[in-house]
Amino acid sequence: MAINSWPQAERPREKLLQRGPQALSDAELLAILLRTGARGKTAVDLARELLSTFEGLRGLFAAEQTRLCAAAGLGPAKYAQLQAALEMARRHMGECLQRGAPLTDPAATRRYLIARLRDRAHEVFCCLYLDNRHRVIAFEELFQGTLDGASVHPREVLRKVLAHNAAAVIFAHNHPSGVAEPSDADRRLTQRLKESLALVDVRVLDHFVIGDGEAASFAERGLL
Repeated sequence: MAINSWPQAERPREKLLQRGPQALSDAELLAILLRTGARGKTAVDLARELLSTFEGLRGLFAAEQTRLCAAAGLGPAKYAQLQAALEMARRHMGECLQRGAPLTDPAATRRYLIARLRDRAHEVFCCLYLDNRHRVIAFEELFQGTLDGASVHPREVLRKVLAHNAAAVIFAHNHPSGVAEPSDADRRLTQRLKESLALVDVRVLDHFVIGDGEAASFAERGLL
């Protein structure tokens, strides 16, 4: 039965408008994004099937384009719709890190970094540049590596920091293994970067290691 034949209170779009998005299931929310189903399937049926195939929303949004488009009922247009929704959510979370905004909520910074980095297939090393009042100047991905690590060059980091005229920085990188525990190499690198930047009076406020939905903070562990 087509969704427009359902009782109005059960249709995902009308349900959202009447009761708010929190009242909808993952499948119903996804169905609104998909807009249409496939042959013999409503958008809700297709959404449920996709969530089962990709083991939830996270697996669905992290899937590569070729795999997602190969699923029945999907194609480049729906892939683009899903990726656009995901990027909008990331940008919404990142609004607290807009240029000129002071960092007053460490938890929001942590959530933003997790959202940006946890599903990356390879290790990525990033830097959040701050002025002397801890207002955001920029966020930048500096190095990308393999599944095992990224080659981070302190000289290049120093050059970027000076180019942004930053007074302080927060580093972040992900562990594709999902384990957020800082390695010995992470600790040595952080110390090298801290010492290098101290020569130009730039403070390293923190270094986050992003795992599977969690983030280890060097500052919280007394490692800085």
